[in-house]
Amino acid sequence: MMSSMTRQTLGTLLAKQGILIAFVLFMIVFAIANQRFIAMDNILGVVRSSAIIGVMALGVTFVVIGGNLDLSVGSMMSFSTIVVLDLHDKIGPAMAIPAMFALTLLLGAFIGFLVGYLKLNSLIVTLGMLSAIHGLTLTWSGGKNMDIADKSGTWFSFFGQDRVLGIPVPILIFALLAVLLSLLLSKTAFGRQVYAVGGNGQAATFSGIPRARVVFMTYLVSSFCVAVAGLLQASRSLGSQNTVGQGQELVVLAAVILGGASLLGGSGTVFKTVIGVLILGFIQNGLLLMGLDFYVQYMVTWAIIILAVWLDVAAKRGHLWSPIA
Repeated sequence: MMSSMTRQTLGTLLAKQGILIAFVLFMIVFAIANQRFIAMDNILGVVRSSAIIGVMALGVTFVVIGGNLDLSVGSMMSFSTIVVLDLHDKIGPAMAIPAMFALTLLLGAFIGFLVGYLKLNSLIVTLGMLSAIHGLTLTWSGGKNMDIADKSGTWFSFFGQDRVLGIPVPILIFALLAVLLSLLLSKTAFGRQVYAVGGNGQAATFSGIPRARVVFMTYLVSSFCVAVAGLLQASRSLGSQNTVGQGQELVVLAAVILGGASLLGGSGTVFKTVIGVLILGFIQNGLLLMGLDFYVQYMVTWAIIILAVWLDVAAKRGHLWSPIA
């Protein structure tokens, strides 16, 4: 019979690393089902295709830990992609990239001002901004899709198509950004303030933490990550529909929550968000290799996400079912 100390150790391990254990189990199951799943080119392909969602999820992690939501990232990514593609041919990529970042950060600052300083509900604000930014994107593009005129003569494709030491550049950018933002969240005073504001905003204010400024900065971090995602998207295809980010905000939020961040704020890590992103990516890839129809994939993906989150929550509270009936 398992000793109480062993059970306690296993319980602690599951509570802290439940989502990581679930990820490993998913990988094992899919690898057994199809050997192609663990081929290096398949793994790199999945991570590369997940990089854009992953980059946005890194920024939304800050917002969610801070106790808020950001449903505008999908339409904001469409805006960033369209803007940088349009400006590429007009002023050149060297000027188009910083201009796009500046405009995207301006949108993030506006949302941060509404939520942080005016203290408006983040769900309502970002849901409204989802539509507003989509309208802004259509206005900018004139309702048309964007393409770079000379696709063979631009270095702009480096960010989305090239490799460094055999590793796709989007993966390297995703990994570098994850490391930097993880350090920002876990090793700096700002990161501790984000956790404090999300955990108990009123107590944080009484402790002297500038709550409004912290919330404002989380939306700046989120918009910066969206700009990076827009750059990767535009560079990968050198052209885009003006609705390229439509619906991505829900996938991003699912990855963040799947990674263990609480919608109530105050908990979560960048590392676990990366795991959440990879779980979504590898689940879809594994189901595809198993030959399931796309509509079946949606249902199975949903079921696996619910199961993974349930097991993670159950491990943290020590019960499969809530003790409160």
